[in-house]
Amino acid sequence: QVQLVESGGGVVQAGGSLRLSCAASGRTFSNYAMGWFRQAPGKEREFVAAVDWASITYYADSVKGRFTVSRDNAKNTVYLQMNSLKPEDTAVYYCACTPWGGSRGQLMEDSRFVYWGQGTQVTVSS
Repeated sequence: QVQLVESGGGVVQAGGSLRLSCAASGRTFSNYAMGWFRQAPGKEREFVAAVDWASITYYADSVKGRFTVSRDNAKNTVYLQMNSLKPEDTAVYYCACTPWGGSRGQLMEDSRFVYWGQGTQVTVSS
């Protein structure tokens, strides 16, 4: 069992930055692929970014060049640095992990992930 707790959400103006953190319990964090997803009101949950056990990163096209995902295995924590935020980035952001890893295409699917955090709200005002 893995527990995930996100933090760092908030309200920011367009063009601003936020850094989300996701702290994970468990002894095998370094073996897990970690992902970030988001869900805006009235929309389906969508992939944002992922980092596998080898720290290879993957991004949705909509955030590439603006967001950076990273992990600190010593702290059992994964981060999502979000720069140049846009109003369309407004959503609840969820952290997730999976022991299975996979390709970019596989990690873009939320069904690949086993454990989920409770989510943190990010609101970008125009």
